[in-house]
Amino acid sequence: MAGSSPLVEYLVDELAPLGHAQGRRMFSGHGLYLDGLIVGLVIDETLYLKVDGGNRATFEAVGMEPFTYLNRGRRVALPYWEAPAAVIEEPDQLREWAAASLAVARRAAMAKPRQKARKKPNGKKRQTKRASP
Repeated sequence: MAGSSPLVEYLVDELAPLGHAQGRRMFSGHGLYLDGLIVGLVIDETLYLKVDGGNRATFEAVGMEPFTYLNRGRRVALPYWEAPAAVIEEPDQLREWAAASLAVARRAAMAKPRQKARKKPNGKKRQTKRASP
């Protein structure tokens, strides 16, 4: 994949048993996707996995922190937390942690309100797509 990283290529290979795994360039890094849902970020060859109340304690227990960036002088934290190196290096653990992040992504997708069909200029309704869980 053009513009990829060794870590993204490794992750895509290792996470394939969980579903369709792929990395996509975004901003200054990559998004890590499983079955079309973003489950992680790779920034500066560091993996950050999607976190919510269902898996945050696991990350906190091993001393991990969220990905943050500076925006107009303020620190902004995203719901992606750094994955421990030991997890990345052990394929079974990596898949376990990524599966938990996939569950987070699915919950987030289900929580989004459905979009109403919009009318086309000719008055007919246009179909909208919604990602399936």
